[in-house]
Amino acid sequence: MNRTIVLTLVICLSVSIAIQESYAQKVENNQHPQAIKLDGNAGGKRFDGIGLVNGGGATSVLLKDYPEPQRSQILDLVYKPKFGASVSALFVEIPGDGNSTQGSMPSHKHTREDLNYSRGYTWWIMKEAKKRNPDLTLDGTAWSAPGWIGNGKFWSQDAAGYYVSWLKGLRDVYELNFSAIGCRNEKGVDYDFVKLFRKTLDANGFSDIKIHAFDNWYKGKLDFVEDMFTDKELYDAIDIIGGHVFYEGEPVSAKEREMAEKLGKPIWDTEDHVYKKGYDCLISLVECFNKNYIHNGATKIVNWYDIAGIYPLEPYSEDPPTILAYEPWSGHYQVREALWGYAHYGQFSKVGWEYLNDACMDLANGGSLITLKSPEGDYSIIIETKDAKEPQTLHFKLAGNLSGRNLCVWHSNAEKQFIRLDDIVTKGKEFTLTVAPNAVYTLSTTTGQQKGSYSAPESKPFPFPYYETFEQYERPEQWGYLPLYTADICGAFEIADCPDKQGKCIRQVVSIPTISWAPDWKHYSIIGDVAWTDYEVSADLYLNPEDAAGIMGRINDVGSGYGTIPKGYYLQLDASGQCKLVVVRGKVDKKTLVGDAEQQAFIKNNNDESEGGEKVLASVELSHISSEKWYNLKLRFKGNEITCFIDGKQVIKVEDVLYDHGMAGILAEKYKDRVSTPYFDNLRITAVDETISKPNVASAHQIPIYLNK
Repeated sequence: MNRTIVLTLVICLSVSIAIQESYAQKVENNQHPQAIKLDGNAGGKRFDGIGLVNGGGATSVLLKDYPEPQRSQILDLVYKPKFGASVSALFVEIPGDGNSTQGSMPSHKHTREDLNYSRGYTWWIMKEAKKRNPDLTLDGTAWSAPGWIGNGKFWSQDAAGYYVSWLKGLRDVYELNFSAIGCRNEKGVDYDFVKLFRKTLDANGFSDIKIHAFDNWYKGKLDFVEDMFTDKELYDAIDIIGGHVFYEGEPVSAKEREMAEKLGKPIWDTEDHVYKKGYDCLISLVECFNKNYIHNGATKIVNWYDIAGIYPLEPYSEDPPTILAYEPWSGHYQVREALWGYAHYGQFSKVGWEYLNDACMDLANGGSLITLKSPEGDYSIIIETKDAKEPQTLHFKLAGNLSGRNLCVWHSNAEKQFIRLDDIVTKGKEFTLTVAPNAVYTLSTTTGQQKGSYSAPESKPFPFPYYETFEQYERPEQWGYLPLYTADICGAFEIADCPDKQGKCIRQVVSIPTISWAPDWKHYSIIGDVAWTDYEVSADLYLNPEDAAGIMGRINDVGSGYGTIPKGYYLQLDASGQCKLVVVRGKVDKKTLVGDAEQQAFIKNNNDESEGGEKVLASVELSHISSEKWYNLKLRFKGNEITCFIDGKQVIKVEDVLYDHGMAGILAEKYKDRVSTPYFDNLRITAVDETISKPNVASAHQIPIYLNK
């Protein structure tokens, strides 16, 4: 026989044997399924919810500007029960004027004497979410805070009082209440503060709000737990042991879980991170929720963050959120696969259910399984097989107080997400299910689930040319004091009355540096399209004494998420007549360092040693400039040519090749102990040498967020 034929037969026989052995192994796995007992009387820890963070950045700054019905559709998809994500917990940032990842949100108390419960959109987000789901739990903490607090020291009575004043607005104005609150996001440990905070909450009628502490992410983040055994006041102050990033970060140790058990304190993951794309994000979220309980004992898990109502150039604009809502001018939005990972939990459980003992586990052949039981005996089983290599069979036996109804089955894989399969009929209080690898299943005796969907309009570019006079905001409080489409990266640029004339304008209102969560740069706000190349941006500018401020262009980056230094150009004018054109390289010169030691260390470690982060391309002294007058600034980009104008007169012209595209913006200079508070009006963005006289205005469907104000 031909040697080639013999060799071929041998290879074919080997392959056949290998296939048969593989099949036999799979059959054997199915013949010996993993046995799982579901005992309704077994008891278990209270399920405190799964959910999302709104904040830790200005996550909803563009969502508020969406037209109806798209704005409501987006909120439905996240918060409406048994429709989309159907989350059971919402964690919000208590706004504090400073950058906290993508941007900043305006505080209710810019100064010690100030108080305004209409600023920003956080109140609106909570109101809309609770309107859709009254059972939704509300929780939160501060990232940044106004600089007047504790004279720059956050851990203070000022901070405790600041929280209380915010909670009073939430309760008295918006008729909402927190169930829990944190001390501060990822900023260390302070025993004196948490004790003081507990006393302050109790003294002001908030004794029912639980405190979780200390919400840090690094190794040793739960070291404080051991001290709760010997410090009774600390024990009494901290109701919940809170930490971040248990899933792929530093887990909770066996000793820490044991200590929490002895103390009788639940463990919450008050911010986890699943930065994945596509279906990988969906299944990883379910793995995060399952294994956070199985391995870390966390009974509540919230993931950062909810809806990407931000510009695409901002950090983390795509991978974490459930929905991409970049285009309020068109109404276009995109639902990510991630949303259906939340749905596998959210549509089948409620806060107050319990994790069923002995029915929450790693699967023998890869993956994990969680069982949740309602007080009435309904139950849901959430399964993920991300790490499995082949199908595996699970055999369930029921006992105790569990519903005898058939189980609906909802399934996700890389091809299709959140699809209903045939129901499982339980026979003799048992049933068997074979699960595929890299898949998610939810089995439940509950009913009413659906894969909600809407059809979004087509994508359109940012409206160009653009002209904003700010006169359309007759009642700024209805708009949260925030105009359409501006995104504050640091500070607060709010609709205000013009200082020396009738009408509205916009003002940077934060007068002293914030206690910022992330290293700050100047206070600035962006608008437009990162793809813009040749254009003109202009605005009228009113400077107070000692102010310096300006306009920005070709902004193509706004920092890493921990740091806010942009890449682009700005034209700045100060009240003494100094005018300069600056290119910003995304790094800061050491000579401009402002902030606490942590911020300075970060900036030094990320410094551009060549020319520094800011390079003055040209400057000029203008003798006719003074404070408390209006001047028009214009910045023109035409190829490599950059031209600057004051009141229509050319003052600077240079060539620079570093950036050829980017967004527009406005900025206010920040000094060591103060920040400029200028006014801006008549913001125009046009093609080179183009004029525009008709202002852009909100469409009839772009409705203010606080209509009752």
